[in-house]
Amino acid sequence: MANQPIDRSHLSTEQMNPAAADLHAMSVVDCVQLINQEDALIAQAVAASKVQISALISAAEHGFSAAGRLIYLGAGTSGRLGVLDASEAPPTFHVEPGKVVGIIAGGDSALRTSSESAEDDPHGARGELAALKLSDDDTLVGIAAGGTTPYVRGAFDIARSFAPRITTGMITCSDVEAPPSCEHLILLDTGPEVIAGSTRMKAGTATKLVLNTISTTLMVRSGRVYQNLMVDMRPTNDKLRDRAARVVSRLTGLEREQALKQLDIAGNSVKAAVVMHTRGVNLDTASRLLENARGRLGDVLQGHAGPDLW
Repeated sequence: MANQPIDRSHLSTEQMNPAAADLHAMSVVDCVQLINQEDALIAQAVAASKVQISALISAAEHGFSAAGRLIYLGAGTSGRLGVLDASEAPPTFHVEPGKVVGIIAGGDSALRTSSESAEDDPHGARGELAALKLSDDDTLVGIAAGGTTPYVRGAFDIARSFAPRITTGMITCSDVEAPPSCEHLILLDTGPEVIAGSTRMKAGTATKLVLNTISTTLMVRSGRVYQNLMVDMRPTNDKLRDRAARVVSRLTGLEREQALKQLDIAGNSVKAAVVMHTRGVNLDTASRLLENARGRLGDVLQGHAGPDLW
């Protein structure tokens, strides 16, 4: 007899939502209203897990601020969400490629073409994790809406075999036990979906909110944001150049045209442009000040970047 699939009927994400029992007969207006009502519960589910989210970020902060990476791993929708968040880090925060990594079961082709069967192999992530040459400074975040995905649950033991003190966490929307090698379990209790089992809906949205929170907070804590401005962004197109000029203007008081010229002189570095103007130094000195402050613009502006450079 062929292997039987795991019975997942007890998972809340797989159960029927009573409010949607007559979904097939609803009007467009009623469908929209019902989905909106259910979506309104998402923020509450995320808020209820803020302690666990904070604990994972705090555990990851030291390693990430050093040489460590943030690694997302998942299958299907969960994997796609991880890859999406990872892909948005370089243009937003100018982190080097590979600082935030997204791994999806089935590889990059699974981003567009379903490869859900790849999620059934608990050893499936070994090749991708081995290629990363994991270190104890890294953080692995597994993403599994139902919490039972073998590909995700098995990845933690694999990661620990390469880096025994790697930080590990799992985001799930079902009340399950954490895998043995997973330190931080983040439960987002979004409840049954409007369409039973369709975790691309509430579960997916809640997961995206948490991924936004994890990556953004780590970027803030590692000095890639000043005030609430993207001071590490790189103006690679007209929209971003306009935004960069506005950031420079806000932090220096320069008019827009002057800010654009300052960006040119600073090699399109927002941080360098601000330091050059506010401290009256050239690009080389501004760059050394920032390097001495580990990129933290606030430290440079407050004079904590190292007296040897003043």
